Amino acid sequence: MSALPGPTSLDDLRRRRGELARRVAALTFDLGGLTYEMATRDHYRLDVLSRRAAELQVADAELGEVERLLAASEDGVVGACRSCGAVHSRGATFCWQCGQALVTGAVAAEAPVAPTEPAAPA
Repeated sequence: MSALPGPTSLDDLRRRRGELARRVAALTFDLGGLTYEMATRDHYRLDVLSRRAAELQVADAELGEVERLLAASEDGVVGACRSCGAVHSRGATFCWQCGQALVTGAVAAEAPVAPTEPAAPA
């Protein structure tokens, strides 16, 4: 899948989401109508249906990516761990998934050692 063409602000992404949602709806409607017309004539052109379905699939995938970007920005997700790819929020110092430092120079605190109980006399 190619990179999204240019929307950089949330308003641009929301506008693009609206455009893509309308396009996906129109392509779905057209594909259904085309299939219906072919069915009524009992003459199917699979090459035509496949081309239209592929066009719908591309638009739907782009819509999904725009929605993912919007959801991530609205949830405060600002990046992904360089080690495991898990998303992280603004201000995170360590990855919640693998523990990798997200900020240069971050040092993990030593885990406290639980006190051991003396062995019971036998």
